[in-house]
Amino acid sequence: MALFVPFLWGLGFVFAKGAINHFPPILLMAFRFLLTALVLVWFVPIPKGKFVQIFKIAIVAAAIQYSLTFTGVKGLEAGLASIIVQLEVPFLVLLGAFFLKEKPGLKKWIGITVSFFGVAIMSQQDELSGSLVSVALVVSGCFAWALGQIMVRKLNNITGIQVTAWIAVFATPQLFLMSAIFETGQIQAISTAEPVVWWTVLYLGLIMTCLGYFLWNTLIREHDVSKVAPFLLFLPVFSVVGGHFFLGETITIEKFYGGTTILLGIGIIVLNTNLFFNRER
Repeated sequence: MALFVPFLWGLGFVFAKGAINHFPPILLMAFRFLLTALVLVWFVPIPKGKFVQIFKIAIVAAAIQYSLTFTGVKGLEAGLASIIVQLEVPFLVLLGAFFLKEKPGLKKWIGITVSFFGVAIMSQQDELSGSLVSVALVVSGCFAWALGQIMVRKLNNITGIQVTAWIAVFATPQLFLMSAIFETGQIQAISTAEPVVWWTVLYLGLIMTCLGYFLWNTLIREHDVSKVAPFLLFLPVFSVVGGHFFLGETITIEKFYGGTTILLGIGIIVLNTNLFFNRER
């Protein structure tokens, strides 16, 4: 489950990057969450007494985070954007230690350090020059996402699929509002969108969000974020490979060696531990 999440999300970056070339990014995210809400909300119980908490989570972890991240992705390669997104991991571990009093342990810190050395190798790309605004947007989105996951971790007596569904319900109008405020050309984009754009919306809404976040929310509600977060370091590997095959992005020597180093860091983190995350008692 922990490996499948970055696979789904990594390919989502690739497909979204292709669609963003034709569609305003915040509007694309609004349609994504609209589809997720329409599919899931009928099958999950109403989270009575938790509407305010989920509404706040939707603002931070969905509306703000996706607006920042995918507006930034528009100015970057999908593979490079997914590399920068790995800043979610140290943000998440640090916030987990600060707010949840979790103790990641020395081995995990070593593994994360090695993995981020791989991120540093992969980041030595000329394509990043002149894209500082896009980089700053994605980094800000990383922090918002990590903060939102800490808020999710504090929810009690609610299932992962409930969290996914009701965040989508609240995030949809928030994202449409943010698109109306910060973007232009929405009507023209909708009327001229090619079928590939709508197929991307289906993937983002059903696979990346419904399935991906159901798995992720289940994981972080059952296990320390410091155990789960390092697996997200696989995401840029899938995005770089997917970007090469679907978008024609070049797999440079920096990306190759950086991806290998990331996998080494993951190996250090999970060595002699149960990949299925048996709950500590």
